[in-house]
Amino acid sequence: MHPVIAKTFGGLSTAYYVRQFIFGLLFPVSIYMVMSSGTGRHALSLPMLLMFAVNTLLYPYSRFVYESVMNFILGRNVFFVNAILMLTFKVVMMAFCWALAICVAPLGLGYLYFHHSKAER
Repeated sequence: MHPVIAKTFGGLSTAYYVRQFIFGLLFPVSIYMVMSSGTGRHALSLPMLLMFAVNTLLYPYSRFVYESVMNFILGRNVFFVNAILMLTFKVVMMAFCWALAICVAPLGLGYLYFHHSKAER
C-alpha cells in the first residue's frame, strides 16, 4: 500500500472505522426508505448514489474531526443533561457530519497524515 494512503485512510483504528461506518450507513438507508415509501416511487439518481457512497465512506473521518474538536473544547469535563436532549443532539450532529463529510473529512485525513508522518521520525 502506498505510504500516503496508509498514513491517511489507514490512520484510524479498524474498530473505530467500522463502528462509525455502520452509524454512517443509517443515513443513506433512512433517506432511501423515506424516498421509496411514498405513493410514487422515487428512483435515486446515479450522482445521488455516488454522493451517498462517498459521504458514507468518509463519514468516519468527518466524525473523527468533530470528536477531536469537541475533545479539545470540552476537555475531560462531564455534563449531566437530559438523555433525550443529548441523544437528539448526537443524531443531529451525526447527520451534519455525514452530510458534510466530503468537506470535513479532508481535514481529518490531513491531520492523520501529518500525525503518522511525525510518529515515524
